[in-house]
Amino acid sequence: MPVAPASSPGAPQPGASLRQRWSPARRVRQWWHARLPRTDSLKLTQRNVYIMPSRAGWALALTLCVLLVAAINYQLNLGYLLTFLLAGSAAAGMVVGHGNLRGLALHLLPPAGSFAGQPCRFDVVLHNTRRSTRWGIGLAVQGDTAATDWTWIDVPAQGSTTAQLAFTPLRRGLQSLPTITAATRYPLGTFRVWALWRAQTQAWIYPAPEHNPPPLPAASADAGGRSAASTRHGDEFDGVRAYRRGDALKLVVWKKAAQAFATGSDQLVSRDRPLSQQHRLWLDAKATGLADPEARLSRLTAWVLVARQQDLTWGLRLPDGREIAPDQGAAHATLCLEALAACP
Repeated sequence: MPVAPASSPGAPQPGASLRQRWSPARRVRQWWHARLPRTDSLKLTQRNVYIMPSRAGWALALTLCVLLVAAINYQLNLGYLLTFLLAGSAAAGMVVGHGNLRGLALHLLPPAGSFAGQPCRFDVVLHNTRRSTRWGIGLAVQGDTAATDWTWIDVPAQGSTTAQLAFTPLRRGLQSLPTITAATRYPLGTFRVWALWRAQTQAWIYPAPEHNPPPLPAASADAGGRSAASTRHGDEFDGVRAYRRGDALKLVVWKKAAQAFATGSDQLVSRDRPLSQQHRLWLDAKATGLADPEARLSRLTAWVLVARQQDLTWGLRLPDGREIAPDQGAAHATLCLEALAACP
């Protein structure tokens, strides 16, 4: 009878992820987060700021109980004084800590696109209208279990501070940002004050680019065609088109440019030469030579980055049959990357 191989001590057990997925704590946390409204600006008030004793706070409470029992047993006036002095300090710290977070305003700046498997960074602006500084404010992104990688900052009196957070998405597409936690343990660390925030803005997560991709495909003949009546021979143009960055100045139709400037417009047109339109660079999914859909998207993403780095003019043919007309520049690269991320 064959014997199943023994699993290594460090290897995850088959049911570990399943138990974690259906753990009661995680289900309660997901239910709680789902009830939070999505907004890009949040004002922390008594309705959305929570407070609980920390581990140090519970230890202090146990110590105070022991001190109180000892003071009662031995009738020590100094024991009473020390016990109630520490208890009053902890109560004052609870009020101060809750006020340190209450009244703070948070605003999310639109995040830039990122690639799957790489950190997606975004900025959060904290506004403080109070006349005193808010000390020890921590921000973190909620993961599957708990918030990690805290960013600790101080918000000046009647001022603003920007904190940068990041999370690592594992899949492509238009995704919502994870839940953000704002917390503080100021001033004594005996109480943890926190608030949860779900942002409304979504971030584009592009396919992970292929490492060491092959060279760009060769430029192919333009299949768009044009009427023979407008085509001329030699070095003359066969029409006009909108000005593209990188066009030679001699191709600009300055007479039309003067007319446009006279009417208050800044739109330029360039001569459209036949030789410059015979071949175009197309980044075609069929040219990748790959059968796996995700691998094709990764190679196309890498080609888009290479074409953008070399400041080329290129078009994109997606696996689902859509086409993006040839162009160049950062805006065109972003449009192509978003189209790749949204591919089914």
